[in-house]
Amino acid sequence: MTEERITEHTDQDGHTHTTHTIVSDGERRKSGGTTIVLLIVALIAVIAAIYLFSNMTNAEVAKDNAVENAANQVGDAANQAGDAIENAADRVAPSE
Repeated sequence: MTEERITEHTDQDGHTHTTHTIVSDGERRKSGGTTIVLLIVALIAVIAAIYLFSNMTNAEVAKDNAVENAANQVGDAANQAGDAIENAADRVAPSE
């Protein structure tokens, strides 16, 4: 707790001297509400970071799966083209 003390002294000549003294017990008071609010904000920030990191990981997995599916489709198309070329070659020059 902080306390201000004002002391007035009058000397024999009639001059008045005023002294201001501030007394503090040296202990800072903290509000419990502020600490709780800061903890809640920190908790929300941690949860948001985890959520965003999880979504970024899921997006990477989805992208990898899409690339894999596209590669498989290209491979299937190449096999079909190869089969068509073999069939065309057999029609032009049948095997004996």
